[in-house]
Amino acid sequence: MGVKRKRKVIMFDVVGDRAIPKLNKTNCDVSNNVNSLINRWNGRAYTQRFYDILEKRKTLPVWHQKEEFLKALKDNQTLILVGETGSGKTTQIPQFVLETLELESRDKCNKYMIACTQPRRVAAMSVARRVAEEMDVNIGEQVGYSIRFEDCTSSQTVLKYLTDGMLLREAMTDPLLGRYNVIILDEAHERTLSTDVLLGLLKEVQKNRPDLKLVVMSATLEAEKFQGYFCGAPLMKVPGRLHPVEIFYTQKYEDDYVEAAIRTVIQIHTCQPPGDILVFLTGEEEIEDACRKIKKEIGNFGDSVGPALVVPLYSTLPPAMQQKIFDPAPSRLMPNGPAGRKIIVSTNIAETSLTIDGIVYVIDPGLAKRKVYNPRTRVESLIVSPISKASANQRSGRAGRTQPGKCFRLYTEKSFHNGLQSETCPEIQRSNIANTVLTLKKLGIDDLVHFDFMDPPAPETLMRALELLNYLGALDDEGNLTRLGEIISELPLEPQMGKMLVVSPELNCSNEVLSICAMLSVPNCFVRPRKAQKAADEAKARFAHIDGDHLTLLNVYHDYKQNNDDQSWCSENFVNYRVLKSADNVRQQLACIMARFNLKLCSTDLNSRNYYINIKKAMLSGYFMQVAHLERTGNYLTVKDNQVVHLHPSSRLNHKPEWVIYNEHVFTSKDFLRTVTDVRGEWLIDMAPHYFDLVNFPHCEAKRVLEKLYKKKERKADINTKKLSFRVTSGTCILV
Repeated sequence: MGVKRKRKVIMFDVVGDRAIPKLNKTNCDVSNNVNSLINRWNGRAYTQRFYDILEKRKTLPVWHQKEEFLKALKDNQTLILVGETGSGKTTQIPQFVLETLELESRDKCNKYMIACTQPRRVAAMSVARRVAEEMDVNIGEQVGYSIRFEDCTSSQTVLKYLTDGMLLREAMTDPLLGRYNVIILDEAHERTLSTDVLLGLLKEVQKNRPDLKLVVMSATLEAEKFQGYFCGAPLMKVPGRLHPVEIFYTQKYEDDYVEAAIRTVIQIHTCQPPGDILVFLTGEEEIEDACRKIKKEIGNFGDSVGPALVVPLYSTLPPAMQQKIFDPAPSRLMPNGPAGRKIIVSTNIAETSLTIDGIVYVIDPGLAKRKVYNPRTRVESLIVSPISKASANQRSGRAGRTQPGKCFRLYTEKSFHNGLQSETCPEIQRSNIANTVLTLKKLGIDDLVHFDFMDPPAPETLMRALELLNYLGALDDEGNLTRLGEIISELPLEPQMGKMLVVSPELNCSNEVLSICAMLSVPNCFVRPRKAQKAADEAKARFAHIDGDHLTLLNVYHDYKQNNDDQSWCSENFVNYRVLKSADNVRQQLACIMARFNLKLCSTDLNSRNYYINIKKAMLSGYFMQVAHLERTGNYLTVKDNQVVHLHPSSRLNHKPEWVIYNEHVFTSKDFLRTVTDVRGEWLIDMAPHYFDLVNFPHCEAKRVLEKLYKKKERKADINTKKLSFRVTSGTCILV
């Protein structure tokens, strides 16, 4: 079936004949360039570091299939490449392409780039830095990266690593992706939301751009499924550099997998031969807690065991801290003493996105945090759930990179064979797709039901997304994109937050709402060291606003700016300097987008009683579908969905308002609302009467309260009408 599209959008319009990119024979081999001693990219002589790295590159399995790959790429528009762990595909394939394709059009008018997408920001940054080092150029010049709110590229960039979401954003302004002549989708097996949408878009773009080459790469891939999706595209396999890995299972289920993982680390460190350890855990708190305990346990052994470098790894970790995973293991304390080793405690980011040499032991609890969306309750939660067999095999493969290794699975063999799915469920089938729908609408794709998804989303999830966008005013009743929807789609924010920002100038509080959006777009800014928890809590209390968490974040940002972005002030007040600096950068970028759409930056007078009222009304304009009401039982009930919820312990609200809006509904030990702010009931019916229509409202205490508020509003309107009528009758009112 065809996909209906608006004519005004040029995404899939046929353009003039384009030149099919030619392979440049003179540049096919790196050695040709090396012999000249001059780097073709920057005109400088190669450094010794370049030659040292080159020798290592030549040992990678993918290097030996270079000619085979280039021939397949020349002969086909789409190529599927399956490269096992350690094959070198992520760093080498883009360089092979770069050496062989012309980067200018035949008429010399257009310059092309090569794009290589990554599902995670940390992978895009770290791989770009590694490739820049291999090419002997500076990061941000010939090789760069682009992630949300950070663009490290220049006019010289010819190879760009970027997240799949960023490439989707580029498609909004450049529907045919004319800047690129080769696009490489890496880690396609992770099946992120953006990757799945890109697959469908690029398949369509290629129909109108015969010059656009596409390489779909992965460590594990459902090859036949991808080949079928791309109409029989050729498949190329690259073996990994794997040594045998011995697998160990537990005899019974582990109740506390974190403690079991720590115990296993200590046993390996005290009893097993030298070799680094990689431990998989599910989230930041677990990882930081495990790192502390491992350091303490190893410290208790004194000099009887070797020194250990314990390093955490998760996506929100600062880049400088992430790079520590590549540091060498510590040396022996004494010439004949036990060897030191590196212990990395990581989320599933270390499964395929990053390759770390020296890992000999892997500890796998068989769990990961997955985003799960329930369209009926409209709750999107990060839930710890079992991984797939494919993920388990990826994790064990990390142990065999440099020598034979061992993988300790903290679950039974029966659980592996009978309890794990073969492949990870695509994100599109377990996520809120409102942002994706908005993106597709912006690209002119109206027939979402027949869009060529590899795995389509559930119909209920699609309907919920359309419903949310319609309530927000981003789509009209026919499902067409409104002017408001066009602006929201340009903002790298979720639709609710985008609506709140766009409406804020009308309420004369865009400066403050812009700061709140920036603070909500970065990790938690509060620091709570284990040895100074009381002092950290007292510092946080000083920022607290009586009306809730959003305004508390605003206080933090205002104080940070009033103290001239001072790093020592951040340390003294237990807030993360790097996070606040990032929020400041996000704010500047969002301000630029607002300026593009002539959305003014303004503020209500700080001494006005409407200062905080206007800010809260602006927030409610976007988050009116995320409201909870305090019941007589003392618990909150989400409006319309009637879910019993509790305020998160981290909330700075020291009382229980009747109505609150919330940013997140998370499930851990209970259903919690995180980042909440006090609002008034009468605002709900003033700002979103279309949503708080009581005709289809479920029976609950909130409905009865809203009925009283509607009656009160009607009585007030009747009184005002009578007053106006009296004045007109008396001749005291002049109607213009």
